[in-house]
Amino acid sequence: MLLVLSEEHKEHLNFLHKVDAAVVGEFGRIALEFLRKGISPKIYEGAARKLAVPVEMVQHSVEGLMFLMTESSKHMLSEVDFLDSVLALEFGDDLNQALLQMYKQHHSEIRSILTLVPSNLPTYHNMEWRLDVQLASRSLRQQVVPMLTTRLLLTHRQGSCTEHSSRVLQMNLTTLLHLISMLEAALGALKTTHARRIVRNIK
Repeated sequence: MLLVLSEEHKEHLNFLHKVDAAVVGEFGRIALEFLRKGISPKIYEGAARKLAVPVEMVQHSVEGLMFLMTESSKHMLSEVDFLDSVLALEFGDDLNQALLQMYKQHHSEIRSILTLVPSNLPTYHNMEWRLDVQLASRSLRQQVVPMLTTRLLLTHRQGSCTEHSSRVLQMNLTTLLHLISMLEAALGALKTTHARRIVRNIK
């Protein structure tokens, strides 16, 4: 599989074009240290003073490297897939090889760190729904007011424990039609050439 890098991510890593291999290595060390112990803004400030560049430029570069290494490690990219993924950054061969060596050296440690990071996001399990229609009220004897009620059943895993929860949502016809149009647009996007290329790379 290949990583699909966003334009924002490419822009963040673009600064690596302008520095030598030693600085790239230092940025990689900082990124790994942040993964181990958390982010320290003072390190950004110190690196920015040494390079005489804005702090945001250093921060974006380090965070871009951190994202590249964590996503590559998470998906266990092969050496070939990693190099093919960074081709989109239009780096030279030397920089590509330096990034590859960084990935090969640290991907096992990064995967170990990622397994210790808990995920607080619940996952979809099931959905129940009911359609109610109000046909009349005290003020209007004849009316049709549909209301969709949904109950989302969610699963939340924390360690070896699994918890279940639910969320009840109500929406009127306007909101329902808007939701349908958004879902149809998402399905339509899946048929584009760009989306098919991403799906092929994931498989």
